[in-house]
Amino acid sequence: MYDIIIVGGGPGGYVAAERAGARGLKVLLIEKEFLGGTCLNWGCIPTKTLLNSAKTYAHALHGERFGLHAEKVIMNWAEALAWKAEVVTKLRGGVAFLMKKFGVEVVNGTAELVDRNTVRTVEGQTYQGRNLIIATGSSPAMPPLPGTKDNPKVVSSTSLLDLKEVPNRLVVIGGGVIGVEFASLFATLGSKVTVVEMMDEIIPFMDKEQAPQFRKALSSVPHSGLLDANIDFQLGCKVEKLEGGTVQYTGKDGAKSVTGDVVLMAVGRTLNVKGLGLEALGVDFGPKGIVVNEYQQTNLPGVYAVGDVTGRSLLAHSASRMGEVAVSAIIDEPHKRQRMRYHAIPWVVYSNPEAAGVGLTEDEAKKQGKNVVTATVALRNMGRYLAENGPTGPGATKVIVDKDTDRILGIHMYGAGVGEMIWGGAALIELELRVHEARELIFPHPTTGESIRDALWELH
Repeated sequence: MYDIIIVGGGPGGYVAAERAGARGLKVLLIEKEFLGGTCLNWGCIPTKTLLNSAKTYAHALHGERFGLHAEKVIMNWAEALAWKAEVVTKLRGGVAFLMKKFGVEVVNGTAELVDRNTVRTVEGQTYQGRNLIIATGSSPAMPPLPGTKDNPKVVSSTSLLDLKEVPNRLVVIGGGVIGVEFASLFATLGSKVTVVEMMDEIIPFMDKEQAPQFRKALSSVPHSGLLDANIDFQLGCKVEKLEGGTVQYTGKDGAKSVTGDVVLMAVGRTLNVKGLGLEALGVDFGPKGIVVNEYQQTNLPGVYAVGDVTGRSLLAHSASRMGEVAVSAIIDEPHKRQRMRYHAIPWVVYSNPEAAGVGLTEDEAKKQGKNVVTATVALRNMGRYLAENGPTGPGATKVIVDKDTDRILGIHMYGAGVGEMIWGGAALIELELRVHEARELIFPHPTTGESIRDALWELH
């Protein structure tokens, strides 16, 4: 009898297993493919590895401003893919090491939930546990648009990573995080990219003031040619059908079409709830995922769900935190139990340049009736940012504050490397610091992160 059986070895499942194992519990982790889940094997890690290769390529090509004159710079896509595979393999091994270190038993197989304490794999093995954590994640969505089924030109975010060469023309359906990251990657490498987005702006949860600025910055990223990267954003457009690599869509100006060598379908994720046995078990779930409370508990005692499958926040770091909360609910006394809080979860778009944010946007704060005051600082005003990105380097940091309470409500930014400093904004919001308190913090100089402090001092 295991203390906890975890179904799914992604960032929610393996972190939960690590935390529980470290506290002496007997844990079984069942994963049908590879430890690390989508994030490590087909999502976060491989895409960021390739994006780094693309950024390094762009820096080498356009380093004249900084005294670097490189000649005959080429991007070897096969070698970049090999480096991506090496990174993934190394990190996957790291997760396996952690499981062994903390005594977690790992089984490869596809699991089915028999009852609240029993899990059976399709291979015929049955396991008993006192508690169950469902961490099955999500998969790329493939909407039933005419012309998509069995279309060799259409790929998902997973299969796009297996392309043997960089396409000359890429059409991306969807202007969310995944679509924008891949558009930025291939545009930097020289592809002519068209992004077709149904909404009026990309990254729908981004601050409405910064989103168009970010989109403009994406369209001016240096690439392998003499001109700037060619990302054509077609906003407010509905895709009607596909014919091979031709995407037909309707926009404000009527019917249009665009043709690509490859068409990426990046319209969201499908939650992995089918085939688990949730219906027979009686777990409360719907189109938006498995229903959980702030302790990741489902409607059944001893059954928990974490990560994408809950539909609450489809981010790897959210999944990891949910895993920790679920383990705390299982182990800790009621007054010591951790709980999931969503108001300070940071997000990042790892494009070139990046975008990041945490907390409320200006519009969201106003809709909540807050007396909002904001301040924005251009990143090129920061000494380090100017030195590393030049006088035209795009980027800004914006803070949103409740004027009545002096409380920091949101911090949003775009520019090179902002993903590495948004955690500081998350800390300010999580700790509920007021502006006058945050101003007393000492930021290292010179850093881009100083833009947060400068923006707070812009508020008077």
